[in-house]
Amino acid sequence: MNNTFAKDVIEGLSAQHKHLSSKYFYDDNGSRIFQEIMNMPEYYLTDAEFEILSLQSKQIIEALEFSTPFNIVELGAGDGLKTFKLLEYLVNHNIDFNYVPIDISQEAIDILTKRLKDRLPSLKVKPKVGDYFEILKQNKKSDYPSLLLFLGSNIGNYVPKKAKELLQLFNDNMKVGDKLLIGFDIKKNPIVIHNAYYDKQGITKRFNLNLLLRINRELEADFKIDDFDFYCHYNPDTGEVKSYLVSLRQQTVEFKALQTTIDFDFNELIWTELSKKYALSEIESLAKQTGFSNSKHFLDCKHYFTDSLWEKLA
Repeated sequence: MNNTFAKDVIEGLSAQHKHLSSKYFYDDNGSRIFQEIMNMPEYYLTDAEFEILSLQSKQIIEALEFSTPFNIVELGAGDGLKTFKLLEYLVNHNIDFNYVPIDISQEAIDILTKRLKDRLPSLKVKPKVGDYFEILKQNKKSDYPSLLLFLGSNIGNYVPKKAKELLQLFNDNMKVGDKLLIGFDIKKNPIVIHNAYYDKQGITKRFNLNLLLRINRELEADFKIDDFDFYCHYNPDTGEVKSYLVSLRQQTVEFKALQTTIDFDFNELIWTELSKKYALSEIESLAKQTGFSNSKHFLDCKHYFTDSLWEKLA
């Protein structure tokens, strides 16, 4: 049993305002469901970022201004679909680099590595499974400069204070002159955002409910999935999408592995995810606050999304 997972789940569900961390969505099944989300037509983020990396790879690589071989370290690589276009450009132009995908899912890394070896046989892949920062500490000792990739608007899952802490940790584990290419979902028409997160097919609902199934499996809990619903809300003023599970009745859930129970009221909420959208000015301010300079924003044609290139300052 994962003690950190157990501790976080019990603390979150015992709080006055119940919450579960979205980082626990991504067990193997959760990772598969998220692939489904990324393939939904309403989920514009995937297509927008794919367009950036497909059409602007040359400009991104030129903006790095690396004069030696380098590492590309991808944090949370997933299926690597978007990154493939960047890697393909580098391989086709005989640019010397190592690709270091990092993910917490062994299955995701295995699938990605096999696919890349099939499609780009000459690519130097050095996959890692585990904690970002342990692996970044090792990478900091490399003689080569590094480009860190933190794509897919992952930064939007963190409340502002935690986002700053995370970016500061990235900065601390980088060498001066290393670069960070970081994805941000940009503030836009609220209807476009709402439809991306409240899909009619119910895939996002299934993604959230899978977290309860994981708790059932790993902590021997007895959540009844039909007794919970899913709700999300977008606030265009703050740029925050918040997702919740809703208890549809008064109920008590037992956690046999932990010899404890937790009560849920009728219509009580469990906050599961934040997905914040940013203005470009907010992105530039965030870079400055965490020891980076913002070199350039690479935007898709609709200006829905940016992959912004940051450089670690001295």
